[in-house]
Amino acid sequence: MSEKKRRRADPVAPGPSSRQPKPRAGPSSASALPFKNRLKPDATIVSALRQLYAAEQSSMSAARPLTLTDLGLSSTCREVADCDPSAVRLAIEDAILAAAHSVLEGRGFSFSVPSRSSSNQIYVPELDRIVLRDKSSTRGFSNLSTVRKTTITVRLLALIHQLCIKNIHVTKRDLFYTDVKLFQDQGQSDAVLDDISCMLGCTRSSLNVVASEKGVVVGRLVFTEGGDRIDCTKMGVGGKAIPPNIDHVGNMESDALFILLVEKDAAYMRLAEDRFYNRFPCIIVTAKGQPDVATRLFLKKMKTELKLPVLALVDSDPYGLKILSVYMCGSKNMSYDSSNLTTPDIKWLGIRPSDLDKYKIPEQCRLPMTEQDVKTGKDLLEEDFVKKNEGWVRELELMIKTKQKAEIQALSSFGFQYLTEVYLPLKLQEEDWI
Repeated sequence: MSEKKRRRADPVAPGPSSRQPKPRAGPSSASALPFKNRLKPDATIVSALRQLYAAEQSSMSAARPLTLTDLGLSSTCREVADCDPSAVRLAIEDAILAAAHSVLEGRGFSFSVPSRSSSNQIYVPELDRIVLRDKSSTRGFSNLSTVRKTTITVRLLALIHQLCIKNIHVTKRDLFYTDVKLFQDQGQSDAVLDDISCMLGCTRSSLNVVASEKGVVVGRLVFTEGGDRIDCTKMGVGGKAIPPNIDHVGNMESDALFILLVEKDAAYMRLAEDRFYNRFPCIIVTAKGQPDVATRLFLKKMKTELKLPVLALVDSDPYGLKILSVYMCGSKNMSYDSSNLTTPDIKWLGIRPSDLDKYKIPEQCRLPMTEQDVKTGKDLLEEDFVKKNEGWVRELELMIKTKQKAEIQALSSFGFQYLTEVYLPLKLQEEDWI
């Protein structure tokens, strides 16, 4: 990335307008904080982060990302691409015309819809993501088991066609309320919306249907949104809501050394209020739990354009890892769009099962794993994307063996700012990620 794309600032010594971290809250004195005496000066830690940043810049600049075509799998797998409204409109008209021909030929009104079932998905190690096989099924109006889905498909195609003609965007919730009696539940209209995206060969955002704002970002990032310049260091503690329409985001600039991906809103708020990004130059982003499409697209865009390493902070439980895996290799529900939604090579910074003893997390702050937790952990160990990472396997095996889990907030037992004052700085100092 050229120097013009990066804001020139000294991350170690922010300007007079930058807010410094507030004094640590909580009853413990600084000397009582476990492992605080191991911390080196911030400048030393930032120097190590610069090496991580340089390595990421070099690796991303040297190699072009692999595609299905490179692997010779394009004929057996299905992927979608960004399309403009006119292309989507023509694709809808072609689909309706094909259905009309089917009626005239005596085969009845039907659509050929790609199967998105788990049995039609494969994990491709070379790409480190889940992809959809090119297998379809017939959705007919004359079939009692598919007549309702066929009707919903036609209704949504008509609505999307209108959106493309007018070139306007609506939320999935708006779409649901256009015909509540037909859709009955938003989950049903959302599922058919994914079917349509896959059927037309375009990304879901190309349909001009977006999800409500969920994710937020704060820290050393400047970008434009619809012509407006957004500085994420001046968005307050709440940060900037990630735009539902990523197409309106452009001109990303940053002097950050890494992206910190956070699972929970509570941990995000602690990091934002303490201005962690001023102490260690970074961009902090969260989807407040299960990642939504907009946050995944935004993270991928930052990674691609800024060429920054991504470090993840999630709960030490199977569900934290499942959330992280969605960011990295995609969800089975949207495997058809994994090339646009996945950010490979995210480093698992914490909280890891091995951290519970390493950082002496008190027993009263650890939670016993339920039978369902253990089952989910064992299921993860059978996933191909986990098997290829020995570090993940070791941590998961330890979690299942001890049957203990912990949330990020368990660190608050040492003080409410222990996360930002000790745990994360020490993790960064020791380059303790997998």
